[in-house]
Amino acid sequence: MEGRLANSWRLTVNDKNFIKTALLSEIRIDGRKPFEYLLIIMVIYREDGSSEVQLGQTRVMGMVTAQLVQPYRDRPKEGILSIFTEFSPMADPSFEPGRPGELAVELGRIVDRGLRESRAVDTESLCILAGKFVWAIRIDLHILDNGGNLVDAANIAALAALLTFRRPECSLGGEDGQEVIVHPPEIREPLPLTVHHLPIAISFGFFSNESILVIDPTHNEEAVMGGRMTTTVNANGDICAIQKSGGEGVPQRVIMQCLQLATSKAAGITKQIKDAVRLFSSKIVF
Repeated sequence: MEGRLANSWRLTVNDKNFIKTALLSEIRIDGRKPFEYLLIIMVIYREDGSSEVQLGQTRVMGMVTAQLVQPYRDRPKEGILSIFTEFSPMADPSFEPGRPGELAVELGRIVDRGLRESRAVDTESLCILAGKFVWAIRIDLHILDNGGNLVDAANIAALAALLTFRRPECSLGGEDGQEVIVHPPEIREPLPLTVHHLPIAISFGFFSNESILVIDPTHNEEAVMGGRMTTTVNANGDICAIQKSGGEGVPQRVIMQCLQLATSKAAGITKQIKDAVRLFSSKIVF
């Protein structure tokens, strides 16, 4: 990935060797243990569907919007969920404005796969009039600072934004009952999305021919790691998605170890997201 390659150019040979040597002694350059996760800080803004997540030095903003559109022909009774990412050079000099790079595409696909394949969001509840009008939910992920492990931070930002988003309530009217009336929040209280569970993405970095494993790799660790695996699980231990990129093959026992670690971390992150959303919801006055 271009972000990882650009970062590796900024590291000297001594920097890379120091990181690898320290990991052999189970020491990380930021003082964490191999399976220790960074502190997560969440800020949920007053606007519905807007959140900011800080994971170490990484900051990602998530924003959710919705509009009425015509559904896909093969799914006339289901709404649409789409994810878009924005990588600004302000977040990392290796990011180029304009066309999304490989890292941006991969990040969007991982977050999208975790949400879509696990059916975390009830898309059928987004249908207003079958075959004619459904809600299209758009998640925009803006990378503000790249301190490593963008996938996990972006995934949390997307979930927090989804849980705080409220769509306008609609009703059908007109002479034929086919006219969609969108009610403003002053008339009818907006409705939250139906989210069945929270798929949490947990990333792992592999070093020294896959023999060393760490969770939540930093920016510098990403520059020297041989491969990455992101497991998306929920608090119940259900596997939503797995993606392995770079490096050699991973033995089954290592995959099982990653899944066990991810499940334990997912439970805590899920609670933290729900607590932040609950606090936000208690302050809402329509």
